[in-house]
Amino acid sequence: MIRLALLWIVAMGMTRGVYAERPNVVFFLVDDLGWADLACYGSDFHETPHIDALAQSGMKFTQAYAACPVCSPTRASLLTGRHPVRVDITDWIPGSRANAESKPRFQHVDDRNGLALDEVTLAEYLKQQGDYQTFFLGKWHLGGEGYLPTDQGFDVNIGGGHVGSPPGGYYAPWTNPYLKAKADGEYLTERLTDEAIDLIEDADRQRPFFMLMSYYNVHTPIQADKRSVDHYQEIAKERFSTEVEPIHERDAISRSRQDNPQFASMVGAVDLSVGRILQFLEKSNLQENTIIVFFSDNGGLCTLPPRKPKRNGRRTAAEKFVGGPTSNLPLRSGKGWLYEGGVREPMIMRVPGVTRPGSISDQLVVSTDVFPTLVDLVGLPMAPKLHADGVSIQPALKGIAMDPRKLYWHYPHYHGSGWKPGASIRDGDWKLIEFYETGTSELYRISEDIGETNNLADAHPEIRDRLKTQLRDWQVELNAKMPIER
Repeated sequence: MIRLALLWIVAMGMTRGVYAERPNVVFFLVDDLGWADLACYGSDFHETPHIDALAQSGMKFTQAYAACPVCSPTRASLLTGRHPVRVDITDWIPGSRANAESKPRFQHVDDRNGLALDEVTLAEYLKQQGDYQTFFLGKWHLGGEGYLPTDQGFDVNIGGGHVGSPPGGYYAPWTNPYLKAKADGEYLTERLTDEAIDLIEDADRQRPFFMLMSYYNVHTPIQADKRSVDHYQEIAKERFSTEVEPIHERDAISRSRQDNPQFASMVGAVDLSVGRILQFLEKSNLQENTIIVFFSDNGGLCTLPPRKPKRNGRRTAAEKFVGGPTSNLPLRSGKGWLYEGGVREPMIMRVPGVTRPGSISDQLVVSTDVFPTLVDLVGLPMAPKLHADGVSIQPALKGIAMDPRKLYWHYPHYHGSGWKPGASIRDGDWKLIEFYETGTSELYRISEDIGETNNLADAHPEIRDRLKTQLRDWQVELNAKMPIER
């Protein structure tokens, strides 16, 4: 009987895969993907069947936030569980400087150009405490030599360096020092997917692995995926007979419609990649022992300053400026801004034995929560002194209501999208945004006004002033760097 039992265990191991003691983690992090860029979040132009299927197999979050409206700070918060203010990375690396011609009110606010080595990353913690194999692929943007993924707890780094855009573009031969092209013309996203599948296939099945698949897509430059761009061009030709009208946002312009075939194909490339990796996990019998996380680092690039006129002062109709390559409607504005379009993100999690297929959560979650949540889910000790600004959302994943919380954003920088220094707080239904350049603030009731169209600052001065005080107290507590007038 004992022999038969052992033979059965061996047979099951051969057919189902030998599971490590702890679950694997695959974290899909997309660059500049907007809240409304996926079909399962409302897009009627972008086609994302594989990501939609992932949402149907797990839990979709409707109110998940990035800790900053630009990339590097959010990436730091995901890896450390600490707010960008606390790790002193509050702008994309190396950051923007205001155009002197615009006569900015404030001096440039200096912050770090790399994630400090004494910060303990999620990769380091999983490796040290849980004997995880750790793989990084794609965009890093948290420092160059000496601060690379392999300096921050990852065993493998494929394609991650100090820059935010793909070095040399999306088509080989690129100039990425951490990913050599195999053939001219290969598409970066497809190549990274091949590498991810090879890593999973070659991983030690006796030990769990943590993979951070960090796409360069859909960051500029907007370079179409040739596999699908013709498809989207045909759809656009059939569907859109009139020019899109821009939305004026302070001194900038937001796009009001998703209609860019090149951008749509780049979203589609991410979808194909996610589908291939998930299918390989299933084929390898790892699906039931792998946690899946899907997230974006900031809102979609929707808002940009107006183009300067040509020398002759004229532009053709085809050159009419309509903002960035995507639209975040019904959310306001996009990347670089503290309106919802800049910080609310698509987030999907599938945790075998925890999440119910097709479930939806309205719980407020933020990028700092990823570290403690994954530590909790894989059964390792919590480390609140490390992930000081994040909480485990495992109760939400089980459908259990969590305690109310406040979320804070501090973005005291000028950004190429037209944003000027400011900060924000969300407390329950209420959200306050402060604009330091003009000395003004705006107040919105998000549950009733997701598009932030009705400023209630004057109608509810007591709430406005209370939130301003809470925001300032938080900034003082974290020693936030405030902009200084010139």
